[in-house]
Amino acid sequence: MSPVDVTADERQQSMEGYLQALGPLRVLVEDDSLTEIMVVGPEMVYVESQGKILLTDVRFRDAEHLLKVIDLIVAAVGRRVDVRQPLCDARLLDGSRVNAVVPPIAIDGPMLTIRKFAKERLRIIDLIHFGTVDEAGASFLQACVLARANVLISGGTGAGKTTLLNICSGFIPPDERIVTIEDAAELQLHQEHVCRLEARPADVRGEGRVNIRDLVINALRMRPDRIVVGEVRGGEALDMLQAMNTGHDGSLTTIHANNPRDSLARLETQVLMGGVELPSKAIRQQIAAAIDIVVQLNRLRDGSRRITAISEVVGMEGDTITMQDIFLMKAEGADAQGNLRNEFALTGVRPQIIDRLFDMGLPLPPEISRLFPDRRTDQVSAVRLPNIPVGPLQRRLG
Repeated sequence: MSPVDVTADERQQSMEGYLQALGPLRVLVEDDSLTEIMVVGPEMVYVESQGKILLTDVRFRDAEHLLKVIDLIVAAVGRRVDVRQPLCDARLLDGSRVNAVVPPIAIDGPMLTIRKFAKERLRIIDLIHFGTVDEAGASFLQACVLARANVLISGGTGAGKTTLLNICSGFIPPDERIVTIEDAAELQLHQEHVCRLEARPADVRGEGRVNIRDLVINALRMRPDRIVVGEVRGGEALDMLQAMNTGHDGSLTTIHANNPRDSLARLETQVLMGGVELPSKAIRQQIAAAIDIVVQLNRLRDGSRRITAISEVVGMEGDTITMQDIFLMKAEGADAQGNLRNEFALTGVRPQIIDRLFDMGLPLPPEISRLFPDRRTDQVSAVRLPNIPVGPLQRRLG
């Protein structure tokens, strides 16, 4: 047996031991139909399946058993959770996101939340198939990434921000150097030249903490072509904006917000959380100059996840950041099964970025090319993106 075979065999045995140690959670972790596992004490384990939350018959022996499983999960990725540090963000070895909360913070017993990710990496064609976005919107997003637009993905908890960030990051050309920055590593970029950075909490002595802001600052010294930040939550927002405004265009990140306008307001608030003393207008000017496109994701009441808007940051008027919607989702009622029917369509507003796309010779969706012809030639172009062939998509979706 070769050394490679031995290594692969040992790796398989190690994963088998890890899954076995998950105890009653193993069957749920291995169930690809589930998107979320929510443990509320040893006797209540909920799951999310197809957008619905269900109580399972999975149980732990007692609170100590649950704590043992939690310790295993967080220790496997170099984290800890105990009375002195009762909150922890971590990940399973398969990349699924984990949040653990233990007493005394968790009053009724340890709690564990696992956000699962599909074992097979989703592609943009899958989002089209799911109804998250249509072909024109998907093609426009791909063109924006190729044109090095700075993209902010906005949405609530569980709306699919990380999934979309992962897919959009996949549009980055393979010859570019990408630096990813995350609290808990979960992005799955398949380009060869990717530098992955992960934040680290303080140790038992309260030392050694490396936060997202530290990583953003360090990333600027790593000669990145693109910076991908899993989520902006605090003072790192200012460093990210400054990076976008000083030659590191084409960056992508996510933020928690309910609509595109709120996402920019939250970004402003996060800059202020960094302790900087800047007037609001100066911060808004930084935001308006840095962010090109805001993609809004929402989780609808039927459990479906949809891109509800693709908006463009236009500039400043006085003290206000101006935006315009390029695509909007329009509700069209519900069918007999209660599933919402929606139309995702162009608003008819000509995006400012389209001239950059024409200048770079990037292919555009036929709908956009027909509606907004190249002003230099007045010729309508109906070019298809190489990664999203229109014909096969139409055949697949019927």
